[in-house]
Amino acid sequence: MRLMRISDIICYAVGYVFLTSGVLKLVVSDFKATFMSLGLPFPESVLFLVAITEIACSAFILARMYIRQAAAPLILIILGAIFLTKLPIIMKQGFLSFAFEARLDIVMLILLLLLWHHNPVKQR
Repeated sequence: MRLMRISDIICYAVGYVFLTSGVLKLVVSDFKATFMSLGLPFPESVLFLVAITEIACSAFILARMYIRQAAAPLILIILGAIFLTKLPIIMKQGFLSFAFEARLDIVMLILLLLLWHHNPVKQR
């Protein structure tokens, strides 16, 4: 039996988080209100684009294909999420609230950067 490499586990974790996030953005109507409140132009179109990008990129990462190319758009999405939704928390509620609210985003950013930087290749 072959043991899983750490890069496999990271791919499955990142893929799972972004796949579920993308699907939920398409099926849960609360996300439309969230995107409307961000002040982005064309919020419904941005929501759809982000959701489809998350689903497609996570599928590539889960399939262990084009990992570096799939990680790049997800890094941009997670940075956007941190800047648009988490940084304002510092101004209103302080650093500890920010640190708590941004914990998953920061962990996902670190894992995405690892995938992008190390570009794991499946060995046979």
